[in-house]
Amino acid sequence: MSAHDAATAPAGSAAGAAPSSAFSDGPTQADGPEREVPRGIGASVPAADTRSKTEGTFPYAADLWAEGLLWAAVLRSPHAHARILSIDTSAAVDMPGVRAVVTHADIPGATTHGRRVADRPVFAHDVVRHHGEPIAAVAADHPDTARLAAAAITVEYELLDPVTDPEQAFGAPALHPDGNLIRHIPLRYGDPEATGEIVVEGLYRIGRQDPAPIGAEAGLAVPRPDGGVEIYTASTDPHTDRDLAAACFGLDPDRVRVVVTGVPGATADREDAAFQLPLGLLALRTGCPVKLVATREESFLGHTHRHPTLLRYRHHADAEGRLVKVEAQILMDAGAYADDSSESLAAAVAFACGPYVVPHAFVEGWAVRTNNPPSGHVRGEGAMQVCAAYEGQMDKLAAALGIDGAELRLRNVLATGDLLPTGQTVTCPAPVAELLRSVRDYPLPALPKDTPEEDWLLPGGPEGAGEPGAVRRGVGYGVGMVHMLGAEGTDEVSTATVKIVGGSATVICAAVDTGQGFSTLARQIVQETLGVDEVVVAPVDTDQPPAGPAAHGRHTWVSGGAVERAAKMVRTQLLQPMAHKLGMSTELLQIADGRITSYDGAFSTTVAEAMEGKELWATAQCRPHPTEPLDADGQGDAFVGLAFCAIRAVVDVDIELGSVRVVELAVAQDVGRILNPRQLEARIEAGVIQGVGASLTENLRTASGLIRHPDLTGYALPTSLDAPTVRIVKLVEERDVVAPFGAKPASAVPVVTSPAAVASAVRAATGRPVNRLPIRPSAAVAVPNS
Repeated sequence: MSAHDAATAPAGSAAGAAPSSAFSDGPTQADGPEREVPRGIGASVPAADTRSKTEGTFPYAADLWAEGLLWAAVLRSPHAHARILSIDTSAAVDMPGVRAVVTHADIPGATTHGRRVADRPVFAHDVVRHHGEPIAAVAADHPDTARLAAAAITVEYELLDPVTDPEQAFGAPALHPDGNLIRHIPLRYGDPEATGEIVVEGLYRIGRQDPAPIGAEAGLAVPRPDGGVEIYTASTDPHTDRDLAAACFGLDPDRVRVVVTGVPGATADREDAAFQLPLGLLALRTGCPVKLVATREESFLGHTHRHPTLLRYRHHADAEGRLVKVEAQILMDAGAYADDSSESLAAAVAFACGPYVVPHAFVEGWAVRTNNPPSGHVRGEGAMQVCAAYEGQMDKLAAALGIDGAELRLRNVLATGDLLPTGQTVTCPAPVAELLRSVRDYPLPALPKDTPEEDWLLPGGPEGAGEPGAVRRGVGYGVGMVHMLGAEGTDEVSTATVKIVGGSATVICAAVDTGQGFSTLARQIVQETLGVDEVVVAPVDTDQPPAGPAAHGRHTWVSGGAVERAAKMVRTQLLQPMAHKLGMSTELLQIADGRITSYDGAFSTTVAEAMEGKELWATAQCRPHPTEPLDADGQGDAFVGLAFCAIRAVVDVDIELGSVRVVELAVAQDVGRILNPRQLEARIEAGVIQGVGASLTENLRTASGLIRHPDLTGYALPTSLDAPTVRIVKLVEERDVVAPFGAKPASAVPVVTSPAAVASAVRAATGRPVNRLPIRPSAAVAVPNS
């Protein structure tokens, strides 16, 4: 076994226990002479894993190894809807090198799973409901053998007509015992008879965006001597994954341990237990470690995607452009199973009017099952779809009234103290007008009229087929909002422990860093509070108290708040003996730059000296104020807080070819408080580019429920050549007093807002309505004589 094998062998394997630091986020070390490293809240502290990721030594799940390793493969349905008549595994079982084959009949516990609704089978056994649904899994001594064995399993199907149009799902035969309707939310606010002098209508369609992870799903399951199992995977919510796995395996939760490996970025793809459950079943069946590394095709087929959504809108305004009433119908395609469709629909309905004051609102929202690929959590779920639609409506109103688009929006923007259509008062900072004015007033990029024609970067990329004379420039706006933390009564809580020995501190918290920077933030909090430079964030596993899922800015707020409270408790333990000896309170002692100093400067010592021979620790929880579910009229205080963003998009459109180039996106965002400037800017830029993909290129296309191109050739992600210039014009720091540090989530709201801004700019350039995302070339061809 190689040194790399030994370093990455999980505990319980024949290779021996892995070092506990295998997945830790320790302090960044640099070659060469020592240099000043930023520290504490407000500094651009570098991520601890930067060097290992750059050098390729960071231990992702696909890199793990164990002695006696077997390889897994999963047989998936080639059909979107079919009845399973028989499953014959004999050919696979008889193949040399095959150690186990498992199907629905081999599951000792719960045969269905789901994070919110347990409606998804571990293995399909009577009916297949979507393309790529798992039917059986194989463990073999070589990955090729496992794949061949899976292909050798014979399944006899009776093909059924798939339901792929969500509008037809209401009258179609039930696809699931629970029926086709997952949730219906009617929102009624104000007077249904209210009307405006100007009325505009629109029909909008939002496509299926895939999270497209950098690394496809992978995991390793290792059987334990007590009959349990350990699962090593890039989970974003390990305790929920553990509970789902334990129920499936027929084990008590304390006999299943989930260890979080390196997570190469995460949205929906890391929240699907369907990849982990077959692993554990095979490890328990064979008594050997079992590894599964999904192919890119399996990744597209297996995980959830953004909800395709159909939206019908009618906006009423007075002659001055002030909104009077908004009417909307929102239909979300959940695919085959419920997943988080109920929560996504709640966000869509609640934010259907956008960050605008609307006296009267009447919205109907539905989420339905179909035989399309499953939909689930992707950044800004629900909010992104409605933002594209209500901003399209604002552009229509501006055109009908002859008012500038930015000015129309400014006449209607929401502010602190206003009411949402759900009846909830906006109590958090809501500087929407300031954000919009900032991007509106930012200088526009220069036109390329003075650039030699051969140097033009035309729509369609370098060497584009278009002609400069056919290029039109457009400027458009998007204003978006998202909610923070869970909603509708979700019990948000996280637990953290901070230990300090000598001059070194350790943070123990089951909050997974999915790229949002929690590990770096935790180090900053402890550095700031305790004055130590060396802070290590321990590896995450389910032996630690739960911290909840990595979504909606939870870990910045809830887990960061728990770390802060624990660190302050340790600080009190450290300072109390000195304060008592000096005859003063601990508040009169301060910690800064590694030193403890009294208010009058008469006493001073280093933290290391004060800690000599001591070991201090404390555990704390953070739980935000409760929320409530929406009632029968869509009313209720459903959200803990809100975050806002305004984006101005500048695009060049070839009005003959319909190709679009995003020239610049100017961004102003409500961030509460800047905790790490460099990290914050990177997250905003990444969110903006993800939104650009949704607006122009990303659409997981299906035909009769079958994914047409489950690969990165058919699914077009934006590349560095497609990325526009992103100008972060303004970051508004108005601290939310109920949030730890006063910070707000940063990644989701630019994803929500940038597609709407790009579509608005294309409308301005072409005169076309642009009511579909991603924008099709035909929609970007200018109206004749426009």
